[in-house]
Amino acid sequence: MKTGILYASPGIIIVDFMPYEECKLKTLSAIEVNNLKQAPAVDGVLPAMLSRWSTRSFADREVSPADLRKIFEAARWSASSYNEQPWRFLVGARPSSTYEKILSTLIPHNRSWASTAPVLILGATNTKFSHNDSPNAYALYDLGAAAGALKLQAASLSLRTHSMAGFDHYAARQVFDIPESFALGAVIALGYQGEPSAIADEELLAREIAPRTRKPLSEFVFSSWGTPAKLD
Repeated sequence: MKTGILYASPGIIIVDFMPYEECKLKTLSAIEVNNLKQAPAVDGVLPAMLSRWSTRSFADREVSPADLRKIFEAARWSASSYNEQPWRFLVGARPSSTYEKILSTLIPHNRSWASTAPVLILGATNTKFSHNDSPNAYALYDLGAAAGALKLQAASLSLRTHSMAGFDHYAARQVFDIPESFALGAVIALGYQGEPSAIADEELLAREIAPRTRKPLSEFVFSSWGTPAKLD
């Protein structure tokens, strides 16, 4: 008995037939996967927006302190409500104690692949304004904006990031003594893309080699609720 394995890339679909017992996910090279993940070119859109994607396989290569500084400078200059700049980032480069602490908070499913990343980052944000101690309802929004700038700067340096919601918030607060007034965002794995063949889990490998997809603008850019805005 033979079965088909489907490989997809923009404009290309290939079905490969092989004996059922030998049927496994095809592993593409890191270069092939990176090419597959590139968004279609859109005139005038920042290249980093089109090239950014979230890998689960990281190369055994350290990120330089100079590049880390550039990445956090990009976050530093993000916009925020009242210019509060409520974000805080705990950054750990392997094998620092900060790295091990962040890694220890990840759920096993994420830890299995995130442990290959040379840098782990935990984002937090102050939910109170510093000038009057009133609640800042947009603190998480501002943290997200800073994290987005961080990831785009990383992409411009040919680095890859992957954000994770799957971590133990209570454990993170305990190991870092994070005040209750700070809300936690996500953990971000940072590094250079590695070979997909390093991913043992077939479900994660399938995600790694799948093309990126996005909703059309008509589904989320409106002129009135539910009515697509005319952008042409």
